[in-house]
Amino acid sequence: MKIAVCIKQVPATESKIKPAADGKDIDRTGLSFVVNPYDEFGVEEALKIKEQLGEGRITVISIGSDKTAEALRTCLAVGADQAIHIKDAALEGSDAHALARVLTAALQRENLDIIFFGKQAIDDDSGAVGIYVAEMMNLPHVSAINKLEILSDENRAVAHRQIEGGTEIIEVSLPAVFTCQKELNEPRYASLPGIMKAKQKPLSVLSLADLEIAPDSVGLDNAVITLDQLSPPPTRTAGTPLEGNAEEAVSELVRLLREEAKVL
Repeated sequence: MKIAVCIKQVPATESKIKPAADGKDIDRTGLSFVVNPYDEFGVEEALKIKEQLGEGRITVISIGSDKTAEALRTCLAVGADQAIHIKDAALEGSDAHALARVLTAALQRENLDIIFFGKQAIDDDSGAVGIYVAEMMNLPHVSAINKLEILSDENRAVAHRQIEGGTEIIEVSLPAVFTCQKELNEPRYASLPGIMKAKQKPLSVLSLADLEIAPDSVGLDNAVITLDQLSPPPTRTAGTPLEGNAEEAVSELVRLLREEAKVL
C-alpha cells in the first residue's frame, strides 16, 4: 500500500496574527509554524493503515520555502518513510488551483493507492486543494472523513463523514483521495528515537523544472483567485454596565436596544 499525505506548514494556533503592511498577506515576522492540524490526521491515518496491513510506504509532500522542511521532518519523525519538498521561487503567491496542479504533477510520479489531505488549512481555510487534485487526477474523493476502513482486498475503502442529521457512508475504489476531519483519529507525538531516525530518512527537493511545469503558469500574476484585502476584525467596544435593581436594569436594557442598537 503506497500512501501520500499532502501537508502544509501554517502559523501555530497560539500565534498573534496581524496583516502585513500591504494588506495582501499576514506579517510572518516572529511567528512559529507547525504542521496544519487537519493534515496531522492524514499522517496518523496513513500510519494506522500501514500498521494494520503490516507493510506499506508513506510519503509526505509539501510546497513551500526552506522552512517547510521542518514540517516534513516532523512527519518523518512520527513514522512517515520519505518526504518530497517542492520548492521554487516562482510559486510565491500561487493560488489553490496552481498549487493543486503542482501537487498533481508530483503525485502522479508515485503510483499511489491513497492520497490524504487535511479538510482545510487553518491559515486560509480554503479547503479546495485536495478536491482540485482529485479532479485533476480523475480519482474518486471523499471530503471531511471521520472514519476510514480499508476492505480486505485492499482495492476498496469505506469512508464515513458527518452530514446534517446523520452519517454518510461511502464506498470507493482505490486509488482515491480523502480529506481528513477531526475525530478521525488522535495524532501521535514523535519519540526521541523517531526524531533521530527522521534525520536519516530521504527528503527529496523538486523544482518546477523537475515537474515539467512552466514558471510563468504559476505565481501571483497567474492566479485565478486573488486576495484583494486582508484586515483584522473591527475592534470591539466595551460593554455598557447596567445599574440598579432587576426591574430598572431590564428597563434600561430595553431602552438601549430600541434607541441605540435599534434592534427592537
